[in-house]
Amino acid sequence: MSEIKTLTVAELAAASGGRMVGDGALHIARVADLETAGSGDIAYVEDEKFFDKARESRATCLIVNREYVSSQKNESASAFIEVAKPKLAFALIAEILHPQKRREPFVHDSAVIAKSADIDLTVFIGPHVSIGEDARIGAGTRIEAGVVVGDHVSIGRDCVLHPGVVVYDNVTIGDRDILHAGVCLGADGFGYVRGDLGYHKFPQVGTVLIEDDVELGAYTCVDRAALGQTRIGRGTKLDNMVHVGHNCDIGERVVIAAQTGISGSVTIEDDCVIGGQVGFGDHIRVLSGAVIGSKAGILPGKIVRPGVWWGIPIQPLDEYKRLNAHLGHLPEMRKEIKELKKQLDELKKRSG
Repeated sequence: MSEIKTLTVAELAAASGGRMVGDGALHIARVADLETAGSGDIAYVEDEKFFDKARESRATCLIVNREYVSSQKNESASAFIEVAKPKLAFALIAEILHPQKRREPFVHDSAVIAKSADIDLTVFIGPHVSIGEDARIGAGTRIEAGVVVGDHVSIGRDCVLHPGVVVYDNVTIGDRDILHAGVCLGADGFGYVRGDLGYHKFPQVGTVLIEDDVELGAYTCVDRAALGQTRIGRGTKLDNMVHVGHNCDIGERVVIAAQTGISGSVTIEDDCVIGGQVGFGDHIRVLSGAVIGSKAGILPGKIVRPGVWWGIPIQPLDEYKRLNAHLGHLPEMRKEIKELKKQLDELKKRSG
């Protein structure tokens, strides 16, 4: 949830680095899409195919690019903010108009907090929170209802732990991180050794490091390392229900969509994009700049180089498209083969 602020078009243009066109004194209270925007709203248009819809919009202000301004049909809004990347400017303005809700310092009576915990006086702690021995929580952080923070956990400044988050012992969380409902950090990794009478648990005594400005979606799980650490790099964003196995190293500014499962000891370098429902085998290395499409499957030990990849097992996008095109013709090819076989049998009978 977020609060709502009201600013003028001129103030928003300055904040987003854009050029103001029209009445800069108009007040903007909300962001909205083109179809639903009305008085006091700001919307954006980036793709030329939506220009006509933008001209019909009732938004008080539109964030546009140079192509839209040069189209000379700007009757729709009373003001415009011209920028190179309207969608990015829209996101920046949304952060200003709808800042994250801040809570006053507070500790609920039902919270159970170890005496050795070091908690900044500006922290909010909601009902039924449990905080373990020697835990540290930095200034401005929000711990919402039902969160469990284990022993020797370190949480930085201005973090938000939404209801039901569980942080096991010895986990480190940086500054400005957002953990959505049900996130679990530091559960044991899936590591076992086969013995004569069954499986024996391999030691899971490592830790988890979540660096600054990371956001983890609801019910995402990051397992602790067997030995060493599992790391999520600065600025990385994980969607809902992503699983990160033990000893994984996820770099900076990586985005991973929902229901992706990452086996142990996988390395994903900086600035990679991973689609939804991607399956990773163990000991894979994804090099910086790689893009992996949804529902792809990656075999253990593979190195994924920069470029766009898709399919099971993954392959370069162009090859995947060619294969798919061939697969689409399989029914008619099967029919042709049956017909050719029939003709061949007839020829054999005649020659015999």
